[in-house]
Amino acid sequence: MTHVQEIEKAIRELPDGDKKSLVLKINDLYWDAWDEQLERDFAAGRLDALMAEAEADIKQGRTKPLDELLRDT
Repeated sequence: MTHVQEIEKAIRELPDGDKKSLVLKINDLYWDAWDEQLERDFAAGRLDALMAEAEADIKQGRTKPLDELLRDT
C-alpha cells in the first residue's frame, strides 16, 4: 500500500467533523501555495504580457465591470 493509499484509508476512517477540518486545511495549503507561485511569477516578470494585454483591453473598452458580469450570470 502506498503512502497516498494509507492516507486515503485514514481519511475515510475520520469522523465527519475531522474530515471537514482536514479539507479546509488542505484547501488553505493549496491556495497558499498558489498565491506564493503567483507572487514568484509576478516578480519574475512572467505575467507582464498578460498584464499588458489586460491593460490594453481596459484602455480600448473591451471589458465589463465585475458587478455587471456577476449580475448577468
